[in-house]
Amino acid sequence: MALMDFIKKQFIDVIEWVEDGDGTLAWRYPIADREIQYGGSLTVRESQMAVFVNEGKVADVFGPGMHRLTTQTLPVLTYLKNWDKLFQSPFKSDVYFFSTRQQLDQRWGTTQPVSIRDKDFGAVRLRAFGNYGYRVADPRLFHTEVSGTRDRYTVTDLDGQLRALVLQHISDAVASSGIPFLDLAANQVEFAKQLREAVAPDFTRIGLALEMVTVQNVSLPEELQKVLDQRIGMGMVGQDMGRFMQYQTAQAIPKLAEGAAGAGGGGGGGSVVGDAMGLGAGVAMGQVLAQSLSQGLQGATAAAAPAAAAAPALRPDDILATLEKLGELKAKGILTDEEFTAKKAELLKKLA
Repeated sequence: MALMDFIKKQFIDVIEWVEDGDGTLAWRYPIADREIQYGGSLTVRESQMAVFVNEGKVADVFGPGMHRLTTQTLPVLTYLKNWDKLFQSPFKSDVYFFSTRQQLDQRWGTTQPVSIRDKDFGAVRLRAFGNYGYRVADPRLFHTEVSGTRDRYTVTDLDGQLRALVLQHISDAVASSGIPFLDLAANQVEFAKQLREAVAPDFTRIGLALEMVTVQNVSLPEELQKVLDQRIGMGMVGQDMGRFMQYQTAQAIPKLAEGAAGAGGGGGGGSVVGDAMGLGAGVAMGQVLAQSLSQGLQGATAAAAPAAAAAPALRPDDILATLEKLGELKAKGILTDEEFTAKKAELLKKLA
């Protein structure tokens, strides 16, 4: 019976692994009851590494190439098993293969807004998403810290943990980048660079190398998006405050038209009065806008004076209606206090 068992006994002569493309990071060679033949070969392909584990301890690590398994090529395992130099019989050991190629297009994103501190706006809430790529750099460390004795460990098994590592460093990346919050959307490359530098040490601690991080989108809160739109508008018209006031006023025209329409359609016998008031205010505002735009196009105060003198005179009622509309613009934040005060003084001079 013992002779039959010996005859049936199988030995492993060639150890190798061909990846099946399913995102496997670590794979244990299925040795079972078979033994590895002394002098057999180990084939490790490019983008792979192999690790021999004896009684739970990592022994020898092999890089790409074909390796003949002898006491010379397995020095740590030879020491652990106390083999002498003449040892030439089969042996048992767990063999793990690790994929070291880059795992690309791994997604990260904020499921909830992340609060960060900004030097201009204080605490703000940020949404962002992008992708990253990594690889196994230290299979010995990855085996002891992450994959362990599992037959197979995949990218999917690790996805949630790595995504959490990226998200927890967003605030650090924004702070270290020195980029104002409103400019983050236009500086995504620099933001991604800082994010990678902040996250990479955590990957290294579990045997991984973070090769790349991209930021595909940064979403601003609605209120800050409005501020950004105003800043863009100011950039379009230049830094001249007078022209920026004209831009803000032009932006307010649709809202004023809606307000006038709402006042005019406000029910019952007051509709005629409401229409008249809306029409009068609209005419007055149109005159003010025409005068303001004319001054902006001329581009100089000295040149604007004749145009202002030539503008049609405003009645007191028109001036008061205009002041009320300007007050509404200031209350909505469209006009600043300084802009409102300057325009008010200008209109009151005409009243006098």
